[in-house]
Amino acid sequence: MKQSTHNLRVVFFRQGGSLRGFEVTGHAGYGEAGNDIVCSAVSSSVMLVCNTITDFFHADADVSVGENDIVLRLNDSDDPSEKLLDSFRVHMEGISEDYPGVKVEIRNISSGK
Repeated sequence: MKQSTHNLRVVFFRQGGSLRGFEVTGHAGYGEAGNDIVCSAVSSSVMLVCNTITDFFHADADVSVGENDIVLRLNDSDDPSEKLLDSFRVHMEGISEDYPGVKVEIRNISSGK
């Protein structure tokens, strides 16, 4: 397996014991641009989670997409969305175990963020 010289970081936001969102930044760096299977796996998972929360669950959430990052934040408690975020966290931790260029962390946030 090719060793990554980059870092793709997935930060989950936790509030009161529940996941309330995430931010994904960086590049996986396991292949050429457009051919990086790790980046493709993470990107596909991110889009599935964002689209499911906003378009299928119709949860009150904000999604921001930048040049090299994407952020999703739930504005209200939403049990199905929180369960999906927890499942996404487990999936990202599994990818991180196999590909150390992917870093996963959980950050506690206050109710005002």
